[in-house]
Amino acid sequence: MTRLTALICAFVLAAALAGDSLANPRIKDIADVEGVRSNQLVGYGLVVGLDGSGDTLRNAAFTRQAMNSMLERFNINVREADLRTGNVAAVMVTAELPPFSMQGTRIDVSVSALGDANSLQGGVLIATPLMGANGEVFAVAQGSVAAGGFSAGGQAASVTRGVPTSGRIANGAVIEREMEFDLAGRGEIRLSLRNPDFTTARRMADAINAYLGASAASAQNPSTVALSRPSGFRGDMVMLLAEVEQLRVQADMRARVVIDESTGTIVMGDNVRVSTVAIAQGGLTVTVAESPIASQPAPFSDGETVVLPRTDVTVEEDQREMGVLQGTVTLRELVDGLNALGVSPRDLITILQTIKAAGALQADIEVL
Repeated sequence: MTRLTALICAFVLAAALAGDSLANPRIKDIADVEGVRSNQLVGYGLVVGLDGSGDTLRNAAFTRQAMNSMLERFNINVREADLRTGNVAAVMVTAELPPFSMQGTRIDVSVSALGDANSLQGGVLIATPLMGANGEVFAVAQGSVAAGGFSAGGQAASVTRGVPTSGRIANGAVIEREMEFDLAGRGEIRLSLRNPDFTTARRMADAINAYLGASAASAQNPSTVALSRPSGFRGDMVMLLAEVEQLRVQADMRARVVIDESTGTIVMGDNVRVSTVAIAQGGLTVTVAESPIASQPAPFSDGETVVLPRTDVTVEEDQREMGVLQGTVTLRELVDGLNALGVSPRDLITILQTIKAAGALQADIEVL
């Protein structure tokens, strides 16, 4: 073997090994750090400036009360007044507080009508406190609402495009309180797998220990891998996670077939196997046609013309031979075999469920 040939072989082998390693997902793509998560915020507020498309105050008592309370903060008392404005709408404001958000940063908010308002187009959200699950205020939202649709109409016709009663405010909330979580100072954390699996958890722990050269990780259960900061590691937990999350792990999964009967969609994993089974799939078509005929009486007779019914019934059956899938076949062989029988996606759903009932399908079936 020449030197050039040896270099080419080495390059091909390295490329193949690199392709296999890159095909595996990173730890950051299959696991989350326990405690590092977002939090849901919610608030109740008012949108003003609507062009008559707001709430009807007679039907929305909560809108009237909220408007009275807002005006009282400006020393305006309108509790005894008969308000008829249609430019105000009560809304629910929701947002998601990202992890490690700093005070003063901005986040997007969603605004949804609570009463009988027809549209929020052109409205402005008044300063609305956003609270977490503990009842504390973490952000304040305010700004112009960008509705997701529009509505227009006259006396005889109307048209609506999208959902005009909901919208968003980009960077519409300012964070006032931070979620305290000292990640850097922690000596141990837990990684939570998004798809729990014993094999994947063990492979993740082995990959981390092999990289660090110490027994720093251990699989506690199918969904949790505990990670401790080694005594010889120069850095905090943030630096350790930055290095560990880039490691690639071969993720394993259970054999599963997911079926959406409403759309006829079928998704099968690569681990799906089928034992030896014989399949016969055919269709029976019955056609009934009515072709009545008229019966005329003889000339110069006292008879009457009548209509006689005549029905033609035709039965057609597909003559398809029984197909045999040799076990244990792979996913590609299973699909090729069923396609050879001319099976449609709708019929494939029934066939897979029948194979599972016969005990020949080595996978779980999940029907959406």
